[in-house]
Amino acid sequence: MAAGNIGAGLRQLAGRRHARTLAVAATGTAAAAAVIGLAIPAGASPVAARPAAITGTEHFQSVTASVTSNTAPVIAWGPFAAGGTDHMSNSNAPTSTDLFTFPGGSSFKVTHTSKAMSQSDNAKTCFLEFTDKGTYKLSGGTGKYKGISGHGTFTVTGIGIAARTKKGACNPNANPVAFQEIISASGPVRLP
Repeated sequence: MAAGNIGAGLRQLAGRRHARTLAVAATGTAAAAAVIGLAIPAGASPVAARPAAITGTEHFQSVTASVTSNTAPVIAWGPFAAGGTDHMSNSNAPTSTDLFTFPGGSSFKVTHTSKAMSQSDNAKTCFLEFTDKGTYKLSGGTGKYKGISGHGTFTVTGIGIAARTKKGACNPNANPVAFQEIISASGPVRLP
């Protein structure tokens, strides 16, 4: 091998070793800095890193085909996604509070206020339809929903077939013989 080539090879080898030495030194310096950064004076308590709050637009949908049950399935999606149960209030007041429960024992309250309700009936076919629109607020979270807050708007749409009297007229005082209701809601939510 020519002397010039040997010198060039040694310079390359030396250059690689120097780069490797710098990398090891940098790693050692970073590790030392990390250890020093973790050192906590005696008597001081470490500050736990608090996860950032979860925020965004949350959506809820509940679908039922029962006028007699006080529970209905509910699906939530947005910053969090879960399937659960809406435990409906028995109140017919314009403002009432439901409880949404989810697997693992987590829950929160949904206080909703009706703002605009309409209904139409067909006296010949006994077909009925209704809508309700309003606002809601979230509160009283437990488990992973502890501290939840939020608000938004909802729309209820429903259809049904009214029962008939013995004479064949529509009976508004009896439960419908067929019924479907869809509740859709959305609005900003915050989980601390």
